Formats: sequence, structure tokens, C-alpha cells
Amino acid sequence: MKNHKDLNAWKKSIDLVTRIYQVTQVFPGEELYGLTSQIRRAAVSIPSNIAEGAARQSRKEFLHFLHISLGSLSEVETQLVIARNLEYVNDPGTLLGEIEVIRKLINGLIFSLKGST
Repeated sequence: MKNHKDLNAWKKSIDLVTRIYQVTQVFPGEELYGLTSQIRRAAVSIPSNIAEGAARQSRKEFLHFLHISLGSLSEVETQLVIARNLEYVNDPGTLLGEIEVIRKLINGLIFSLKGST
């Protein structure tokens, strides 16, 4: 298996984490332990689970962690919609586009790993 640092899904999700931190800096202070914390944790979980799965000894374990990454990606997507509805984010379109790219990359990895078993 590849080193996680070589995976485009990991690289793109690291970029997403950076952008999420930048966007959430302007969230209201009362959200620090609410939505701000939640969306940041979910975003960090995406590349972290890709890395952890890639370090595992089996494809089955890697697949498991890739599915967890997809779950975290969906959490971030949902939380961005909530942030938009609360008017904390004007137009999350770019971030939502990045999420879709990452989703496709992770699904591609899953497909590839399932095909090579």
C-alpha cells in the first residue's frame, strides 16, 4: 500500500482542514464549543483516518478507515449547510465542491482496494 502522504485524498483533505479552520475563525464566540469545535474535529478526522487506515496491515482495515473518513466528510458537509443556514458562512459552494472531490477520491480508493482483494 502507498504511504498516506502520497494519496491525493489525504492531500486534498489536509487542504480542506486548513480551509475549515480559516472559515470557522469568524464563527461567533458562543459557537467555540459547539459548531466550530464539531466541524473542526470532523474535518481533522478525514485525513487522520486515511492515514491510520493506510498504516494498517490489511486492505480490510484500510477500507474500514476509508469508510470512517467518508462518514466524517458527510458530517463536515452537513455542518457547513447548518453554518450557511445560520448565516455564519455566506457561500460554502467552494468548500462543498472540495468535499465532493474528496468523496470521489476516497470512493476511488475504496473501489481500487475492493478490486484488488
